[in-house]
Amino acid sequence: MPITIADVAARAGVSKTTVSRVLNGKGEVRAGTADRVRGVITDLGYVPSARAVGLARGRTRVVGMLVPALTWPWTGEVLQGVVDVVEAAGYGLLLFTCDRGDESMRRFTSQVSARSFDGLLVVEPEGTLDHITALHERGLPVILVDDRGHQPRFPSVQTTNEAGAHAAATHLLDLGRRRPLVVTGPRRFGCTHARLAGFLGGYADAGQPVDAALVVEGDFTFDCGRAAVQRLLADDVPFDAVFAHNDLSAAGALQALRDAGRRVPHDVAVVGFDDLPLASHTHPPLTSVRQPLRQMGAAAARALIGHFDGAPLPDAPTVIPTTLTVRASTGTT
Repeated sequence: MPITIADVAARAGVSKTTVSRVLNGKGEVRAGTADRVRGVITDLGYVPSARAVGLARGRTRVVGMLVPALTWPWTGEVLQGVVDVVEAAGYGLLLFTCDRGDESMRRFTSQVSARSFDGLLVVEPEGTLDHITALHERGLPVILVDDRGHQPRFPSVQTTNEAGAHAAATHLLDLGRRRPLVVTGPRRFGCTHARLAGFLGGYADAGQPVDAALVVEGDFTFDCGRAAVQRLLADDVPFDAVFAHNDLSAAGALQALRDAGRRVPHDVAVVGFDDLPLASHTHPPLTSVRQPLRQMGAAAARALIGHFDGAPLPDAPTVIPTTLTVRASTGTT
């Protein structure tokens, strides 16, 4: 049987409260009594639970993280950035997903009530922002990773969606591409509006407004990128480039172009967004706007752990800029 704090107290002839005070260095304990307790701890080989000690000190040394699902293509990149920082700081990570909808949120809320973690990092599951805001206003430190244009009333780490899409437009214009097909993300996402505004703005600035018939709403899936290209080809709508709002839909566009015998980049240049590991393994390798996902996760974790150590939470969004990674899918013709 494992040695417990009750065993230490019984052997030392003191209360469990006294043993806790010795372990945590809190409260008044006579020197002789403290020495006796420490001796019993050594003799019995008692190892206090890190969680129990943390709770006694008012800290769990655990960071909570809430994400929509682990199946999202870029969740792993954000999560790795968080893990790098959390583990280096000697904290644990408690991960929650919303795979089961309301049931998942009830389970998450029960852990908040149990004070199972010191603060929360969030990649916002749809429809939860008001709930997360209420938790923050009741005192839970919260940092949002990728605000999707929602501008929450608590700290966030975000990237330059509009500027990244503008850079994609400039790149395609420099290649002489004048009729780009744009496969957007879902309209309800702020990042979709920012990326669309940046890209259309880039073409408008060059005096080459994009034909509205070439803007197709997608849903960030492989199938939406493939379907958009297939539809335009079937309708004989000319286009010489594709800008997809994420790498997965860009990969679908590449597949449809390959199936139709269109050469990339000679006939059609293709640009994605995110620059996930997938981008360097498509055929041909995909030019993509790099969203600094791992750095965003790491920055959020550093800010939260810094707050645990006494620093104030950031009072303005932390912005980490995008960059354009050029690969063979936009090589010159």
